[in-house]
Amino acid sequence: LIDSSDVFLFMKGVPEQPLCGFSANAVSILESLRVPYATFDVLSDESIRQAAKEVAQWPTFPQLWVRGELVGGNDIMMEMLSTGELADVVRGAAQ
Repeated sequence: LIDSSDVFLFMKGVPEQPLCGFSANAVSILESLRVPYATFDVLSDESIRQAAKEVAQWPTFPQLWVRGELVGGNDIMMEMLSTGELADVVRGAAQ
């Protein structure tokens, strides 16, 4: 799943209907950056939810991955957005 898109978000729910505020915020951030991205609803498959936590060594969702590398969760996305770093990272991946 992580390699299915240069920008990939494990989240709760789907972009059209996020099921937690953090996932809603992550989607809003990615939408504001206008980059293509793919998602997976971790609530739809417990085995994938657990595997994502283990692979990332990150216990919470959302999880943003760019070119197969974990960027982080909502707080890190917010921090990187405020400095402009997130735009550079995701736009570089989408080119």
